[in-house]
Amino acid sequence: MDVEGLVAGVLAGDRRAVARAISLVEDGGAGLEALSAGIYQRTGRAATIGLTGAPGVGKSSLAAQLLRTDREADRTVAVLAIDPTSPYTGGALLGDRVRMQEHATDPGVFIRSMATRGHLGGMALASPEAVRVLDAAGYDVVIVETVGVGQAEVEVAAATDTAVVVLAPGMGDAVQMAKAGILEIADVFVVNKADVAGAGDVIRGVRQMLHLGAAREWNPPVISTSAPRLEGIDELRSAIAEHRTYLDASGQLRAKRRARLLREVESLAAARFRLRAAAALEADRTLADELEARRIDPYRAAAMLGDETAAAE
Repeated sequence: MDVEGLVAGVLAGDRRAVARAISLVEDGGAGLEALSAGIYQRTGRAATIGLTGAPGVGKSSLAAQLLRTDREADRTVAVLAIDPTSPYTGGALLGDRVRMQEHATDPGVFIRSMATRGHLGGMALASPEAVRVLDAAGYDVVIVETVGVGQAEVEVAAATDTAVVVLAPGMGDAVQMAKAGILEIADVFVVNKADVAGAGDVIRGVRQMLHLGAAREWNPPVISTSAPRLEGIDELRSAIAEHRTYLDASGQLRAKRRARLLREVESLAAARFRLRAAAALEADRTLADELEARRIDPYRAAAMLGDETAAAE
């Protein structure tokens, strides 16, 4: 399927075309720019939700429950599960989304595991383009689930309209969250496995950290859930809906998306420059020799390299 056909398939909501388009995003292959240009004008309609948190807190179970509530409301849903990349196959380690298999045959649901392989800029830039593919395909809701709470996961979760941070007893404390930058990006906190001892301590810890943090127009709610028991799921869905209402009413949705796009363009440009700079350094070792001999300093070398790459364009 050529890129033109792929674009047409995505816009028509063809599942095979959507899957191939996301594979193209993962691989970073030829045609990615044409794909992006072809679908971009048909994006911006889907509500995007980011789920992040440490492994084992129950994100996949919560995603499955959110998916269920959306389908009951007759909303089409896509789930993009961002997983660690296998060092052997290059694919997603958690490719089989076991907890969501009950929805696998639902034509209103699309589930895809995704790992960064060749995409310029890594997962933080691959995932927004994959979300746009799902958006252009007509899905009403796109849920992005990440594994872990490192910098990359924080960036991916922050690249959604509503970032949901999932916690559970015994999975780390609020101080560690603050170090990872989770408090800053969270729009909704969920303490899952609320039936396990220590859940109340986690809730109090999060609220204390929020109280000590900087004041925000939107005060992130802390929702208690137990996914297997279906407890708190309706409250979580309501909290997400309330956040979306706040974004719409305050004008923050447009501002947030605009800022997100500008950061993405900046990151893409920086990634492209890094590739060109690396190629220039490899082709001409003079600059490296000058650095090693201490005749120029790294700042001067970077400025010279920038001038050379700009002139080459």
